[in-house]
Amino acid sequence: MALLRELGRGYQALCSYNCREAINILSSLPPPHYNTGWVLTHIGRAYFELAEYTQAERLFSEVRRIESYRVEGMEIYSTTLWHLQKDVALSALSKDLTDMDKNCPEAWCVAGNCFSLQREHDIAIKFFQRAIQVDPGFAYAYTLLGHEFVLTEELDRALACFRNAIRVNNRHYNAWYGLGMIYYKQEKFNLAEIHFKKALSVNPQSSVLLCHIGVVQHALKKSDTALETLNRAIGIDPKNPLCKFHRASILFANDKYKAALQELEELKQIVPKESLVYFLIGKVYKKLGQTHLALMNFSWAMDLDPKGANNQIKEAIDKRYLPEDEAADSQDSSIMTDADDTQLHTAESDDVL
Repeated sequence: MALLRELGRGYQALCSYNCREAINILSSLPPPHYNTGWVLTHIGRAYFELAEYTQAERLFSEVRRIESYRVEGMEIYSTTLWHLQKDVALSALSKDLTDMDKNCPEAWCVAGNCFSLQREHDIAIKFFQRAIQVDPGFAYAYTLLGHEFVLTEELDRALACFRNAIRVNNRHYNAWYGLGMIYYKQEKFNLAEIHFKKALSVNPQSSVLLCHIGVVQHALKKSDTALETLNRAIGIDPKNPLCKFHRASILFANDKYKAALQELEELKQIVPKESLVYFLIGKVYKKLGQTHLALMNFSWAMDLDPKGANNQIKEAIDKRYLPEDEAADSQDSSIMTDADDTQLHTAESDDVL
């Protein structure tokens, strides 16, 4: 009974998205129980929710080693591999699962993620639709399908998918997040904030959700509130590059150039090869009248990413962060080519998700 109680406590903590607590509880189980597929899968899921994908991958790969027949949780493992850009491992996982059981939604979700990573979005969509077909009650498949429709700019179909996911599971925060992202893209900022906050009510420990709420609040001209929200996000995850980037961008938009520069210098230590960081540093130096430093940072940004295609932070510098003249300049820059929402936080992010 004591063992079942600890398992229950760990599972309850994970369902409440108290991921650190869940990891601590489940990791303290005796070795014969810890080294089981069920426990390791749930610890891996907890690390996944914390966006600690390397740790999550380590645990999921151990699950595959000791219980190669396990299907439960493999859709999360596949999304972990998607974030880590490990296409070979994802392809092997997809083949193993579809060969083993073609009637489980997890197998088709893994296959869909495999093709999504290869940017074969039409094929990925077919596989996610197949996952829904074999199990119409599998909420995660609707969410993955919704994100693919976002990538193909079919926003109405994406909205329908996220709403179906919520219909199946009202606490599926990824779907609430997906709806918020679509409304943000459509510049319906009030609706975006409502849906992001609904996602946050389910998963209150998510720094990524707080970050998106902060971005929306800034778009609604509530910059002070946005900075407070981003401070909360950074308090939860001090090294989240997405949060620090957006905080620096808002400081820049509010003419707080020295504070923005300090934030960006810290961010440069976390993601030293992210071109957007150097680009924004260049913008700050330009505003400070230090043209030589501005040109030097613009040059580094171009060297790191000449086509603007490999951005690891979720979004490019949004035009809403910049004064009107700067926004016009930024649209002409090759660094500013729309950082696609899929590049999510492949640094991560899910976006979260």
